[in-house]
Amino acid sequence: WLEGRATQVWWRNPHAELDLQLPDKLALPADLKQRKLPAQSAGVDGPALLARAELPRRADKRWRVELAPLTRMQAWQVAEIKPGDSLGVLGFSFEAEKGEALLRAEYLFVGDKVYGLRSSPA
Repeated sequence: WLEGRATQVWWRNPHAELDLQLPDKLALPADLKQRKLPAQSAGVDGPALLARAELPRRADKRWRVELAPLTRMQAWQVAEIKPGDSLGVLGFSFEAEKGEALLRAEYLFVGDKVYGLRSSPA
């Protein structure tokens, strides 16, 4: 789980991505496990992913986040994210968080909206 402010955003083919600046103090949202998730066309056990969510173990304050292909972002009707926007992302990094500070998004949380980015809306 990562939560912070977008600092740079690339909204172009083949996929949307952004740099996320994390706050000095990280915490999982208290309600994360209870959040309602949208249905996706792929079989994704969202509640199980929320239940296993963890904060990153590495100390990087800036992460690159790969969101989804633009066609999928459009299918979910995700408004273009701008630098300075606050958001949360649940996703996966490299095994054991080795390599770059990179997260591949499964779910994107912007304001009161949640988008499932592994597949199109069901």
